[in-house]
Amino acid sequence: MEKFDVVVVGGGPGGYVAAIRASQLGLKTALVEREHLGGICLNWGCIPTKALLRSAEVYRNIQHASDYGISVKDVKFDLKKIVSRSRDVSSQLTKGIGFLMKKHKVTVFDGVGALAGRGKISVSKEKKKVADIEAKHIILATGARARQLPGVEADGKLIWSYREAMVPTEMPKSLLVVGSGAIGIEFASFYRTLGVEVTVVEVMDRVLPVEDEEISAFAQKAFEKEGMKIKTGTTVKGVTKGKNNVTAHLETKDGKKENITVDRIIVAIGIVANTEGLGLEGTNVKIERGHIVVDDLLRTAEPGIYAIGDVTGAPWLAHKASHEGVICVEGIAGKHPHAMKRENIPGCTYCHPQVASVGLTERAAKEKGYEVKVGRFPFMGNGKAIALGEPEGLVKTVFDAKTGELLGAHLVGAEVTELVQGFVVGKTAELTETEFMETVFPHPTLSEMMHESVLDAYGRALHI
Repeated sequence: MEKFDVVVVGGGPGGYVAAIRASQLGLKTALVEREHLGGICLNWGCIPTKALLRSAEVYRNIQHASDYGISVKDVKFDLKKIVSRSRDVSSQLTKGIGFLMKKHKVTVFDGVGALAGRGKISVSKEKKKVADIEAKHIILATGARARQLPGVEADGKLIWSYREAMVPTEMPKSLLVVGSGAIGIEFASFYRTLGVEVTVVEVMDRVLPVEDEEISAFAQKAFEKEGMKIKTGTTVKGVTKGKNNVTAHLETKDGKKENITVDRIIVAIGIVANTEGLGLEGTNVKIERGHIVVDDLLRTAEPGIYAIGDVTGAPWLAHKASHEGVICVEGIAGKHPHAMKRENIPGCTYCHPQVASVGLTERAAKEKGYEVKVGRFPFMGNGKAIALGEPEGLVKTVFDAKTGELLGAHLVGAEVTELVQGFVVGKTAELTETEFMETVFPHPTLSEMMHESVLDAYGRALHI
């Protein structure tokens, strides 16, 4: 039996980062991964989808080349090459994780890991024993999988999960996307940009329901302007499959029924934590609502067992998992790390237009009892946005009227997934409106809108 200080089960963005940090701190470390280093994020999620969306963005920009004084004729796209590029990007980064494991002297076991007694992990591959390993500290970073919709389960042909949606062999003419969270809207945006008739169905009363209501409404108008059909307050009650199409049976909250026939359906209604088969039976590890319960330092109720990332619950984000991995390992090493503040975790959606946010929405802030000051600045008032040909967008900030604390920032428009980090740093550093106002923002940049939004919250905006 091989002995380690730390064993990490799961090689996604939480697991491999935890392993690297453990090694940096001088801990003998092992990583157990059943399929791909990098996990869903690098192989079937964050990275390859961004590659697809980049291809769609380039195609969109070329179609509007004449707006910039450039003549382009006979614009076409090659779906096979788009998918191939996405897979190549994923492969390159996955190989990079393998290099990092070797660089940091992390021992990687190829197989499925499960608890086999206190401080012990059994690793198997295709029902054959690979290794028995022992560690004082075991970190579970097993991630999650796509949630299935009863009666609309993915079959890989007519009804797609995210995996099939990322590697289409041919472009459908029509598509129904079930769920308008980040994953659903990104796929809807990709396929719509490439000319597919896209309908989005959302059970809540608005798209991107975790976002600020104002940003959500702005984004929906932009999506509809792009030709997307959106049906909110609607559920899919079932489907009828044809030879090469599928009919979805829809019902609104007020009981109205409608049938819609499309070539393909993508189901994107959330994820389910991978807690099965870990050998948690007989331990004190608690599972609530499908997720492993941990404290601020990612410790479970069982001494020596920790959990990070998607398996511990929302928000289901790669950067949250990575940060938790660092906190967890630094706690193990006695480094007195900071606890995770979930309100400081940014969320990004890479649709067109992009959406990004951090902290409380305006409604949530008021419901918590805050008296708020709200600032807004439209992209139309920004010189760089106009020069880029991206004048549609909004930056919104929410402050505590009494203390000046930044409670939340909400953005929609070009490159806001990059802009939001300025507000994240501000929240983490606990800056008030004064520090934001006194900060010099370069001109001409999109970031100037961040400044103007803060100024607007206090009646001092300069360019609107």
